[in-house]
Amino acid sequence: MIELLFVVLPETLLLDLAGPAEAFRLANRHLQLRGRAPAFRLRFLGPAPSAASSVGASLAQLEPLPSAIEQPSWIVLLGLPGNGEDAARRVASPSPDWLAARHWLSRVIAPALADELPTETPRAGLVTICSGALLAADAGLLAGRRCTSHHELLEQLAAHAPTAQVAPNRVFVIDGPVASSAGITAGIDLALHLVAQVCGDALAAAVARDMVVFLRRGQDDPQLSPLLAWRNHLHPAVHRVQDAVCERPTEAWTAEAMASVARVTPRHLSRLFREHTGLSPRDYVEHIRVARAKEALARGASVVRASEQAGFSSDRQWRRARARNATRPA
Repeated sequence: MIELLFVVLPETLLLDLAGPAEAFRLANRHLQLRGRAPAFRLRFLGPAPSAASSVGASLAQLEPLPSAIEQPSWIVLLGLPGNGEDAARRVASPSPDWLAARHWLSRVIAPALADELPTETPRAGLVTICSGALLAADAGLLAGRRCTSHHELLEQLAAHAPTAQVAPNRVFVIDGPVASSAGITAGIDLALHLVAQVCGDALAAAVARDMVVFLRRGQDDPQLSPLLAWRNHLHPAVHRVQDAVCERPTEAWTAEAMASVARVTPRHLSRLFREHTGLSPRDYVEHIRVARAKEALARGASVVRASEQAGFSSDRQWRRARARNATRPA
C-alpha cells in the first residue's frame, strides 16, 4: 500500500486537496469492488494540527510531519492562492508554516527521494500541484528535474529552481519519482495518471467516469460554449490573446495588435496558434465574433445591431463569416 501524505498549510487550495484525494479514494473503492486490497492510504499532515483552507473551511486533526519515511509514500504538496507576484512574495518572506514544511522536506524527503532505485519501488515520491512546486523548489527538491506548474508561476519556478527544466504548456510532467502538475483540475489529471500506473488503465477509467472527468478535452471533444472552443491547451501567450479577443471583440485585432498582447512577434504568434489551436489568429477572432453575434441575436438584437456588437463592419460580413465557421470543426 502506498501512503499518500498530503501536506496541508494555511490557505491550501481546497480543490487541489479534495480533487486528487477523491481520485485515490475512488480507486480504493473500485479495487475493493473487484475483490482486491486497497492500493492507497490517505494521510493529511501539517506543521500545525489545523489550518484554514483557501475557502475558509478549517482542516483539522492534521498529523504532524513524520521524522522518517518508513514505507513507500508519495508526498503531495498543494497549491496556495495568488498569482506569480503573490507566490514570489511568499517564497521571499516565508511564513513559519512554510519554513517548517521546507525544513522537513529538505531534512526528511530529500534523502528519501535520493534513495530511488530503478528496480524497486521508491521509498518516496513527490507530487506537486500548482504552487506546491514552488515549495518543492524552495526545499531544493527540483534541482535537475523536469517539472511544471500553473502558467502564472513558471517564471517564479524557474527562478527558484535554476537547474530544473521547467516545462511550459504541460498538464503534468513526470521525472523519476517527481511528478508536477499545473494545478486545480490538472491535479486530478495527474492523480488519474498515477492511479493508472498503480492499478491499471481500466480501473483509472472507472474512477474517471465516477468523477465525470473522462479525459482532458482534446481537439475532437465537444465544448460547452463556443467561447471555450480551442482553449484546451495551456500556452500562456495564446491564452492572453484569446482572453483579450473574448473581452474586446470589437477592437481592430490586427496581427500586430494580437502579437503585442502575446508579447511575441506576429509570425511566432501565428505558429503558436496553429500548433495549439489549429487556427490562425485571424480565424480565431472571426470565430469569437460569430459567437458574440449569435448571443446578441438570442437577446433580441437586430441583425445589424448584432453585427456591430460583435465587431463586424456589416451584416454582410457577418453572414460570410458565419458560413465559413459553419464548416470549421470545433
